[in-house]
Amino acid sequence: MEVKGKVHEVSPTQQVTDSLKKRELILEYIENPQYPEYLKFEAIQDRCALIDNVKIGDDVEVFFNLRGRPWTDKTGKKSYFNSLQLWKINVLAGAGAASTPEYAAPAADISSSSDDDDLPF
Repeated sequence: MEVKGKVHEVSPTQQVTDSLKKRELILEYIENPQYPEYLKFEAIQDRCALIDNVKIGDDVEVFFNLRGRPWTDKTGKKSYFNSLQLWKINVLAGAGAASTPEYAAPAADISSSSDDDDLPF
């Protein structure tokens, strides 16, 4: 599954147990601009590094798997939990993107004049 949205929050990597680490990404999903949704994705193990270059405000496309599992509490009541496990992310547009393109500096100083300039204009 995939969804596009704007990065709202990026958490640091958490070492949950000796063998499990995870990281969360909150995505602002605007299907209806009047009521934006905030979706929490989790990256586990080596996929935590996928979020390293993502910044708040970036427009991204997130690819994920939908996971669900039951849990029974001490009283015997069963509950169900869903998680969105991120496995790929593409940055579509950065938050700090300039509205005008950046250009490389000229290789030569074109402001200096030369006496042997043979240009016709």
